[in-house]
Amino acid sequence: MVTLTKAEERIMKILWDLERGFIKDIQEHFPHPAPPYNTISTIVRVLVKKEIVSFKTYGGSYQYFPLITREEYRSDQMGRLMNNYFGNSLSEVVNFFSEKKDLDIDEVDEALRMLEDLKQRKKK
Repeated sequence: MVTLTKAEERIMKILWDLERGFIKDIQEHFPHPAPPYNTISTIVRVLVKKEIVSFKTYGGSYQYFPLITREEYRSDQMGRLMNNYFGNSLSEVVNFFSEKKDLDIDEVDEALRMLEDLKQRKKK
């Protein structure tokens, strides 16, 4: 899977929320001021070329929809992040976040619960 630019990711987030939409629909879901119609159209065409988005034609209009799910993209990007920055080591990731001073205690508890659940599933 390819890595998307920030602009491509913003459009994909909107398309994932919409599930499908025309350029105008995408533009309406941007915070104001939204990028120009032509800019969005150009980025969407790049996403089509990258085979991340496809479309249906209705007369002269194109309705776009994602070919990958948000979860598939997230999983791919997290895999790259873990490989490139943490040597594919979960303990390195946990260590990195444990050194953050602004970590919320509830988030720590939730992470511990998730790790314990993972441990139990791996034992089975």
